[in-house]
Amino acid sequence: MTEKEKMLAGELYDSFDHELMELRDRARRLCEEYNRTPGDDRARQIQLLDALLGGHGTHVHVEPNVWFDYGFNTTVGENFYCNHDCIFLDCNKITFGDNVLIGPQCGFYAATHPTDPAIRLKGLEYAKPIHIGNNVWIGGGVKVLPGVTIGDNCVIGGGAVVTRDIPAGSVAVGNPAKVIKKV
Repeated sequence: MTEKEKMLAGELYDSFDHELMELRDRARRLCEEYNRTPGDDRARQIQLLDALLGGHGTHVHVEPNVWFDYGFNTTVGENFYCNHDCIFLDCNKITFGDNVLIGPQCGFYAATHPTDPAIRLKGLEYAKPIHIGNNVWIGGGVKVLPGVTIGDNCVIGGGAVVTRDIPAGSVAVGNPAKVIKKV
């Protein structure tokens, strides 16, 4: 099994593997170009998103600056909007449904590290997928941690840290994020 296959399977993998380093370098170059592309050059922005992402719907808008570890592990649906300064540590799949709005300075962190320092010192890490449903609004400064699913029709309040699944039709806020009401 390659390190990339281990990464996508949620197993411990060596992030300094040559293939993975090349893939991250590719994503970094595409992000740098995307972030330098003038906002009125939508055609070029879409070309770069085509090259970077694992897939996307129509009516997709991503404000610069944006950063992906790999890019191809992230897919977004129809009517997707991502505000400025967001980070996607997509060492595993990060999927967004349709009609998703993301506020500025949000982070989606599929990457994680072992709690055992001896394993960490070997340079091993692992990643868990993140899934965001349809019709979700994620406020500014939200952080979504590895393995989390946010159901359809949710609102995540600004500054929340989402450490566990949020059921469909919920409003969640805080650190750690807690459901405070149903939509």
